[in-house]
Formats: sequence, structure tokens, C-alpha cells
Amino acid sequence: MRLGIFAKTFPGSRPAEVFLQVREAGFREVQYNLACSGLSSMPLEISSQALDEIVLASKAHGLALAAVSGTYNMIHPDVAVRKDGHARLEVLAAACRNMGTNLITLCTGTRDAQDQWKEHPDNNSPEAWADLLQAMQTAIDIAEKHEVYLGIEPELANVVNSAAKARKLIDTLQSDRIKIILDPANLFEVATLAEQRDTVTSAIALLADRIIMGHAKDRYADGRFATAGQGVLDYPHYLSQLKANGFSGSLVAHGLPASEAAGVSAFLRETCGKLGIQIEETPA
Repeated sequence: MRLGIFAKTFPGSRPAEVFLQVREAGFREVQYNLACSGLSSMPLEISSQALDEIVLASKAHGLALAAVSGTYNMIHPDVAVRKDGHARLEVLAAACRNMGTNLITLCTGTRDAQDQWKEHPDNNSPEAWADLLQAMQTAIDIAEKHEVYLGIEPELANVVNSAAKARKLIDTLQSDRIKIILDPANLFEVATLAEQRDTVTSAIALLADRIIMGHAKDRYADGRFATAGQGVLDYPHYLSQLKANGFSGSLVAHGLPASEAAGVSAFLRETCGKLGIQIEETPA
């Protein structure tokens, strides 16, 4: 596996200053966000200079871009907002090759008009599902045009709120452009150890053929999110299940302050080492 981290974990609006902090914390990959280039996360224009800065900084610090963030609310109740997101996705997809990545992370969305990460009762409606299928097909067309992949992540607050729904989406759309980003902390809030293990085991088994990235954060016993290794998530179980199902991609930490990044890197390395999982030290 390869260890990465959300670039936005660290302060800075220039790739060089952000990547230096990534490297010093012990990570070799980033899930990049164009906010780290002083732009909006999904701008309507990306200059060649901005792209060059990303590539030069990644080479200078020996880092790879595991993915770039392209999250927008794909089932926003306002169709105009969805269309704007599609337009921005096209800009991002067109720039991926010049950034050195071929994976864009998405948000399958919510009916909440204010917060794309907030649950809404209409997320489970047939209408929301139909809107997602339409939005995903638009995204797939963009991905095929620019030869990139789309990483979707099952999240309790979004329309794809379980591994089963992610599998349904994959099987319905029948596109190899759809990949899975698996974060076990997004599959439960409060659960017994046996329940969370069962949830993680079944999710990985169901989606193993599409998992391109694992995420690393945690949950406290009361359901709040926590930094990886500081909560109740059984990390040896999670990582051993990834290993058993043939995963060898990027394991990306997020949901933590910059001050804890080096500790998370050490925790993940130690846990992987005990499981016989080799951590690659050079960018893919």
C-alpha cells in the first residue's frame, strides 16, 4: 500500500509549501485540492502555470497525486447547481493529466441545499436515485472523454449511503470509470465491535473489484469523527480485510489537524507492519 493524506490538512495556498509539510509528516501521496493552489476547489479555469506548479512541487518533494477533489452536490435540489458542478468537473477532468493524476473524487450528493455532507430524508427517494443516475452518466461521459476515473465513497449522509447502494450504482451504470473510495468510518456511527467488523468485512467483499483507495479516519464511541487510531475503529481488521481482498492502492488519511499528521503516519505504518503489509516509499 501507499500512504497519502488530504493536502488540505495542511495550511498553505501554494503546492510547494503544502507538499513540504506532507513529506515531513511521513506521507508519499496526496489527495489534492486546488484550494492548495489558491483556487476554488472546483474552478471554472485552471491556468497552465498553476498546473506546472503542482507538478514541479510534487517532483521536488517526491510525492504523487493519488487523486484530486471534485466534490459537488450531484443531486442538489436546484438543477442549475448540478449543471454548474458538471461544468466544473469538465474543467478538472481536462486538467488531470497535466496534474499527474487520473482519479477525481466525487460526492454522490444530498437533497440538503446548503451542505453536501448533510443527510436529508429525501436522499432515499426514487427521485433522488434517478437524479443521481442522470448526474453520474454525465460525469461518466466527461470521464471517458478525458480518460479519468471517478471515485465515489459510500457515506451515511449522501444518497449512496451504503456499500449495497454503491454496488447497485456500479451494476446499474456498467461503467469501468466508476471506482470506490472506502472509508469504514463512513459506514457506521455507533456500533458494537462485532457490528462494525461485520459492516467493514461485507463492504470490502462486496466492492473489492472497484476499490481504488482506502480512507483513514476514525469514530469515537459516541459517533463523532476522530483521528485515525484514536477511536473505536478496528484498524487491524480493516487493513487485513483490504489485504485479503487484494487491495494494494493508496491509503489516505483525513479528518485530522496538521499537528496530528505525523502521528497518524506512524500509526498506519506500525499497524501495516504488524499485518505484513508493505508500505511503498516511492511514488507510484
